[in-house]
Amino acid sequence: MVVPLTTYHSPLTTHYSQNMSELTVAARYAKSIIDLSQEQKALEDVKNDMVFFLKTLKANPQLIAVLSNPIISHIKKLNILAGLFEGKVSKVSIAFYKLMINKDRGSVLYATAHEFINQYDVLKNITQATVVSATPLSEANKAQILAEVKATVGGDVILEAKVDPALIGGFVLTVGDRQIDTSIASNLKKLKKNFAQGIV
Repeated sequence: MVVPLTTYHSPLTTHYSQNMSELTVAARYAKSIIDLSQEQKALEDVKNDMVFFLKTLKANPQLIAVLSNPIISHIKKLNILAGLFEGKVSKVSIAFYKLMINKDRGSVLYATAHEFINQYDVLKNITQATVVSATPLSEANKAQILAEVKATVGGDVILEAKVDPALIGGFVLTVGDRQIDTSIASNLKKLKKNFAQGIV
């Protein structure tokens, strides 16, 4: 049974933490690259580039540290990015990477790419959803969750299913910045807390 999305609450943490000033800068640059890619009729190509860029950085956290390090020269950072992405992404994206490095904005490259995807999704009325369950969900279960999310938020929904045995049972569903946790692990954690506070 899928719990109605109206019971969502905002999660307390995100996968990548930035302060508000970094997010503001990232949002501004993301809007600029969205506008430019639309002018160049390369929006879909740049979106795919940003997805590839984010996957690469997530798989190599040390790269985020290198790009953020003010001691490392622009030339070295540009050479690293060229080696990783030259010939694999569009000219618009390469120009964007160079611009960010030359403006000493390497520390917000990841956040800007992430914000680009967020703004692209808003533009295209797409909602990203992730469901994490203790065991793999059946296609019927995924279809049910997808239908529930679509009925609530409207537009297109992209649902990613992940498995985390630590949940024991149930699932955790995240839609945008909203989350619902029906996992047994979460319920056990709440029960432990209640015992500790003498509620139970």
